[in-house]
Amino acid sequence: MADDSTGRDLSQPQGEQPRSEGGPSFSEAEPHPPAKRVPPRAPAKPSPAERRAADDEPGFLQSIFAPVAGFGVTFQTMFRKVLTEEYPEEKRPTEARFHGRHQLNRHPDGLEKCIGCELCAWACPADAILVEGAANDDTEGGSGRFSPGERYGRVYQINYLRCIFCGLCIEACPTRALTMTNEYELADSNRGRLIFEKEQLLAPLRQGMLPPPHPMPAGADDQAYYRSEVAKATPDQQAWVEERAQRAAGVRAGEGSR
Repeated sequence: MADDSTGRDLSQPQGEQPRSEGGPSFSEAEPHPPAKRVPPRAPAKPSPAERRAADDEPGFLQSIFAPVAGFGVTFQTMFRKVLTEEYPEEKRPTEARFHGRHQLNRHPDGLEKCIGCELCAWACPADAILVEGAANDDTEGGSGRFSPGERYGRVYQINYLRCIFCGLCIEACPTRALTMTNEYELADSNRGRLIFEKEQLLAPLRQGMLPPPHPMPAGADDQAYYRSEVAKATPDQQAWVEERAQRAAGVRAGEGSR
């Protein structure tokens, strides 16, 4: 038997496989048995969702009025009374705990509750509050006393272009000096006017109050204010304020005559 260069036996016809010794060739092997015939499956039963969909098939009348049914909500609201708020002619009252414009409160004798601790500025997430504290000066010729504590808020600003009215500043205040009113009309066409100064934020003077600076009542300390032992300004405080006003008027008159 001659072999070609590929090692193939040239005596075997092309297309036939060589026989293995001692056994039949692949072509003489027994054929595979026929596959078993699988009977056809019964049709699947419809699912509950399919049965409900079949039951919900619209009838003849439903199919006619289906386009009109989409306007049901429209027709129901067309003839209702319109609730229009005639703002600003008619203003609705706000809730009791509404977060509106801030207010710096006073003690019953007129001294300010703010002690210049700057906790409200630190608590503000929008960085809208600026506080600069200063020391109260009761000495002769000093600036005077503005609060019962050692310090007071010399500068107090709130930038309402940044304020988000979250109320975290009033929660941080240890003396309840800062609260929020029900005033909400703060819109303005000038950005500079939306930065409120201390004079704009201070609560108005009520009966029994004196404008600071003035000393505390005789024998009282800052704890007396927190215990609500100070009910109003005393005659001594009234005399001190009047005397200071007279001295200031005399100084102004002397400067004007020069």
